[in-house]
Amino acid sequence: MKEKLLTYKDKITSYWAEKTETHKRFFVIGLIGFIIFISLLVFFTTRTTFVPLYSNLSVQETGQIKATLDSRGVSSKVSDNGTTIMVPEPIVDNLKVELAAEGIPNSGNIDYTSIQDQMGFGMTDNEFKVIERAAIQTELENLISSIDGIQNANVMITLPEDSVWLNTEKQSATAAIILNVAPGYSLDENRVRALYHLVSRSVPNLPIENIGISDQMFNSYFYEDENSSSVLAAFEQQRKIQKDIELDITQSLQQMLGTIVGRDKVLVSVTTDIDFTQENRMEQLVTPVNEETIEGIVVSVERVEEAYSGSGTNVGGIAGTGDEIPNYEGVDGAGESEWERTEERINTEVNRVNREIVESPYQIRDIGIQVMVEPPEGMEQLPIQQINDIEQILATVVRTSLPTVGEEEMSDAMISERIFVSSQPFQGKLVFEEVPNMAVPTWLYVAGTIVLIVIIALILLLLKGRKKEEVVEEEEKLISYDIEELLDEDISEHETKRRQLEKMAKEKPEDFSKLLRTWLSED
Repeated sequence: MKEKLLTYKDKITSYWAEKTETHKRFFVIGLIGFIIFISLLVFFTTRTTFVPLYSNLSVQETGQIKATLDSRGVSSKVSDNGTTIMVPEPIVDNLKVELAAEGIPNSGNIDYTSIQDQMGFGMTDNEFKVIERAAIQTELENLISSIDGIQNANVMITLPEDSVWLNTEKQSATAAIILNVAPGYSLDENRVRALYHLVSRSVPNLPIENIGISDQMFNSYFYEDENSSSVLAAFEQQRKIQKDIELDITQSLQQMLGTIVGRDKVLVSVTTDIDFTQENRMEQLVTPVNEETIEGIVVSVERVEEAYSGSGTNVGGIAGTGDEIPNYEGVDGAGESEWERTEERINTEVNRVNREIVESPYQIRDIGIQVMVEPPEGMEQLPIQQINDIEQILATVVRTSLPTVGEEEMSDAMISERIFVSSQPFQGKLVFEEVPNMAVPTWLYVAGTIVLIVIIALILLLLKGRKKEEVVEEEEKLISYDIEELLDEDISEHETKRRQLEKMAKEKPEDFSKLLRTWLSED
């Protein structure tokens, strides 16, 4: 047995000695890589991955769950300062179901299931009220904790006691809440308002003003009415609209006047009065068709003409006769008589207009434009003609921006009251120093180009010399191939080189071809 081992050892030693340094290096690297691969494979296949079973627990709950898992022989870890317990990943789902069936974790909080369990004939009213209040607090804590950004909450409720007297004023409940807000979260007004409404609707006779909410950093959250916030939002919106209108007119005038007198020689200020009221009205108008004669369209005409002639009493009777006037002797109505009656009925139609008008808000009610212009150097103010041109431009802007007063357009006097143009030097204008242009001389570019060419030439020469040295070393290495085996034989130098080349061509044809290419390149 020992001889076999020595034989195997000699074979391995001789095999290792025959290998070149490159083969030995590759073999060692491959062996080390194989060992590392096997080690990593064993590590990852046998490693136990722990995942959270429960998080955000109290210390008591963590201790209870830890004791239960230890009694079952389940390995576990505690992290996050005792608030998270971790178990192996393959059994986490089964453990959640089994522990939930046993009522674990049991934090000692009282919910509505506790009331059902403890209901009986021996429970007094005071005990029921205490359990009911604790159940309400627990349910509120669960509801608040379910909101994104709130890890947990503590709720304390004070319920009023019922009075036996009918005329006693009914008292209100109170609530104090402490929130544990997650890091990086902030409660905006909508969330705070939702919390107040949630607590107020969950507890009987609990007004919003009797609720106090704060976080773990003692930051208080107050209730803000939606109406007040909406009014503030409307004000901010109206203010933004007014600023946008003023900015639009200012930029247009600044650009227009800047092309005339210079960008930095004009300053424009615009102030507006915006009407934000929105009016809805219904108009029912009746107008004549012909406004000049105030007449309508004739729809129908009816004419009635009557005439009578003859003797005797008129059909219409004799005026002054009869019993209407006492002590007046009547006159006989006999004799010749004639009478006529003409009646004309004309029906006309007029224009009937029904208008439902909705006037849009954001109408410019009044505007004021102030322009300051700096005169050119050597002048105290701009020429009068140029000032008049600027005033004409501003008057056009005012006339097109404002609505007409009644049925008449605005007069020139009304427009001139709303514009102001002043021409005077600007004393507070910022003056920036001109930075001199640091131009690079031409000779510096030429010198840099020459230096760069010299550096590139040196690099090429260095690479060429290094390549030549490598060729010489490779040639010497190939010529000295297995020369030790040929030194023992008594042959000439020419024969030695020939045998050496023949052996190289048989065993290593690639090295032999490299040698031939080297010789051919030298020739």
